[in-house]
Amino acid sequence: MIEAKDKLFYKIVKPPIKLLFKILFRPQVEGLENIPKDGRILLAGNHTKWLDPVLLVISTKRQVHFLAKEELFHGITHFIVNGMGCVPVNRKVHDKNVLENTYKFLENELCIGIFPEGTINRTDDTIMPFKIGAVKACSHTNTKLVPFTITGEYKLFKKSVKLEFLKPIKIGKDLDKENEKFMKIISEKLEKEVKRNVKNQ
Repeated sequence: MIEAKDKLFYKIVKPPIKLLFKILFRPQVEGLENIPKDGRILLAGNHTKWLDPVLLVISTKRQVHFLAKEELFHGITHFIVNGMGCVPVNRKVHDKNVLENTYKFLENELCIGIFPEGTINRTDDTIMPFKIGAVKACSHTNTKLVPFTITGEYKLFKKSVKLEFLKPIKIGKDLDKENEKFMKIISEKLEKEVKRNVKNQ
């Protein structure tokens, strides 16, 4: 049974991880005012590297509950993902339990973090097609979605990676349409960032 609540372990390990991460990667973070201080909220955006969840954790005061593959809930990693308040996902089958668990976290006024591409984008495309789970969870629980974009690279001791939270959006009932609209917001913002970076080089 998954406990839909913030975890003490998360609060304990976050400060040292935040300090180390900021020293190593010096991330730029913008748009924090778009994340409400309390109440249910879902953060969703593009996935560039395995460090992305850590970047989200250290960048907001809210405790972010991520979806994590079920295999991590067994063996040596069980203590970590459970202590971080993650939601298990069975990627081998159509896992209806993950949506039910996500609903439970949101209905308990918590913060969920999702990478709707489902995996790290290693293609040449700006983004990969988004799975519909994020907009479905928001629509079902009347939760606003805060899009975010991650641009740049994780280079040691350089300000080379940027996380930006965009304005919250209300998700309607037409999930396919809402998912397309959400993808367009992320895609256009990423393309704008790429053009700006090229111009500044």
